[in-house]
Amino acid sequence: MTQLLDLRNVSRSFGSNVALRDVTLLVPPGLIGLLGPNGAGKSTLLKILMGLVPPSSGSGFVLDQPLGGGRDDAANWKLRRLIGFMPEADALVPGLHGIEYVALAGELYGMPRKQALRRAHEVLTYLGLDEARYRNVEQYSAGMKQRVKLAQALVHDPPVLLLDEPTSGLDPAGRQTMLNLIRELGRNSGKSVLLSTHLLADVQAACDRVVLIAGGEVRGNGTVAELLAKPGNRVKFRAGGNIEAFLGALPAAAAIGDDDEWRLDLPPGQDASSLFALAHRSGAFITSLVPDEETLEDYFLRTLGRG
Repeated sequence: MTQLLDLRNVSRSFGSNVALRDVTLLVPPGLIGLLGPNGAGKSTLLKILMGLVPPSSGSGFVLDQPLGGGRDDAANWKLRRLIGFMPEADALVPGLHGIEYVALAGELYGMPRKQALRRAHEVLTYLGLDEARYRNVEQYSAGMKQRVKLAQALVHDPPVLLLDEPTSGLDPAGRQTMLNLIRELGRNSGKSVLLSTHLLADVQAACDRVVLIAGGEVRGNGTVAELLAKPGNRVKFRAGGNIEAFLGALPAAAAIGDDDEWRLDLPPGQDASSLFALAHRSGAFITSLVPDEETLEDYFLRTLGRG
């Protein structure tokens, strides 16, 4: 099976600053969230994948095409034509109409002028910008600017999309529209999408797999189900009454929120029903008790050692 990313010990330094350290990744095609805090190395990795920056060491492939290493040769152009890139910054050209801006991107990808214009019309219509195609891009709203940036990434119909903070600056409605488009591109149009963000909710809403990077190193790689800890015999509960006596009779329980909410790993062979009897003997009462399933936020904090 062709892998979307096959990276082997990729490192990149800028002087004494190590941006990436021995990144080894095997990622199949699909909707992938590249998750990490600011300064984690996500943007450097995207530049390497596009062939804009060479690795200091290591090697890799994007859909079987070797990393270009910053060279301006035929191999590197082949790599770049596989990829549509949506930057975090506006990267718009003032004075150009939306249709001119997207067609220009198509020409820069090597498309003939007429083909680039035809394709620009198609993509702008698909993204709901058909009525704004002849307006200057600097007059667009924040949501429209994000969509026209997505349009220029799509104009040459690449199999891979690299999206850098695509919901940045959007209101809730615009953010939901963008996430819906990303899901549709991945699941209905057959695109592989690498969504780079520090927003956990965006990854959870749009992606099937997660690559977690922090401090220039890969900390996790897999489907959401694979990465989240299985609940096993762990529960969350709230209680009232003589809580101190109840907690004193339990194995170690950790407070996880307000309103007397607690997390507890039940000992082997003990089920949740025994907690009710123990609470009664302690002069307490349990008001809620549910299995404690880890969220993506729990995983993020656990993996980075902050929880």
